[in-house]
Amino acid sequence: METQERQMSRATHEDSRLGRSKFCREISATRVIVSTLGVLLAVGGMDHGLFEVLQGNKPTGGLVVHAIGEQNRMWAYGTEDAFTLIPNFLVTGVAAIVVSVMILVWSVGFVHKKNGSLVFLLFSILLFPVGGGVGQVVLFALAWAVSTRINKPVTWLRVVFPESVRGALARLWLWLLIVFTLLALIALEIAIAGYVPRVSDPRLVLHICWSILAVSLGILLAAFVCGFAHDLDRTDWQDAQMNSARI
Repeated sequence: METQERQMSRATHEDSRLGRSKFCREISATRVIVSTLGVLLAVGGMDHGLFEVLQGNKPTGGLVVHAIGEQNRMWAYGTEDAFTLIPNFLVTGVAAIVVSVMILVWSVGFVHKKNGSLVFLLFSILLFPVGGGVGQVVLFALAWAVSTRINKPVTWLRVVFPESVRGALARLWLWLLIVFTLLALIALEIAIAGYVPRVSDPRLVLHICWSILAVSLGILLAAFVCGFAHDLDRTDWQDAQMNSARI
């Protein structure tokens, strides 16, 4: 009886492990990374838009503006610079929020579909001249470039990395994405509020913010590579499943 229970427990554990493995293999890491990045960038755009709206129905006074006005500024460097072709803070802010919501929805639900990466690029370009922020441009460009590889495995990784290395990399993409997301949110908080525990020098706070962004960018690039490795492994697994079904 005891042996039978152990066998059943082992079988249940194996089924659970295989189920998790199958679930992970069916996920497109590239799509998840691009969607997450799109959501984060949309949040940054909405942040700019909200503070622009708070400045009210008044002229911007130029093409390059401080999204956070003096009344709402929390620290010396917390200006959140932006570029806008709309000569009114209220209208600029509303436009930035609307375009950011469009980017968020598209990133989550449609970026993986036909022409999804092209529409993502157009939305990203549109966000820039309506006050959605300047710093996001680099990340939007990276996100768009990677989005073109959704459902298109980067096959040259087979030449660069042996199978054992690709397998190890494939297991890291989600953890790297989580770390990147946390660092990006911390950097956003510092950029807005300027709060770093036990640090009161604004210049040091600014250096910390930029350092976090630099580290997070490196982690993001590593997540891209690991995500490509995962999706290549996923494609090989799907091909093997199809071949076994034909036999």
